[in-house]
Amino acid sequence: MTLKSTVLVAMASFALATTVAAESSIKVDDSYARSSGATAKAGAAFMMIVNDGDTADRLIGVRSDAAARVELHTHEVDENGVARMMEVEEGFEIPAGESHALERGGDHVMFMGLTQPFEQGTRVPVTLIFENAGEIDIEIPVDLERKADGGHGDGHGAHSH
Repeated sequence: MTLKSTVLVAMASFALATTVAAESSIKVDDSYARSSGATAKAGAAFMMIVNDGDTADRLIGVRSDAAARVELHTHEVDENGVARMMEVEEGFEIPAGESHALERGGDHVMFMGLTQPFEQGTRVPVTLIFENAGEIDIEIPVDLERKADGGHGDGHGAHSH
């Protein structure tokens, strides 16, 4: 084997190893975003995050040019039964072999200071940041007509637990 062919084989092996390493056990299913209307300053996104891997991971952040601030949020109900949204700085754990729903009335991605309205049928580019899987870029379809049903299970590619 010549030096040139040895180098080519080594480069091909490295490229294959890099491709395999880049594959993630994290999958995003049934995502959608919405806002309350054309003049809304805030919006939210919902999805099912599936971890097909053997180790737990954690969604620790989110980024998008669609808003001035994008955060991971949840709803908390106080002793008077009043619900309020709050940022979840530690993120959301996605156990190995399980899934975690981001849905209305629960955990979700919150967009504050929208840079443009969420319009039906458009897509919102978002980067999900995981502790182990790293950054995963997705485009979330805007669906202003979707009914609240827990966010999933309505036949739109829902993923069962």
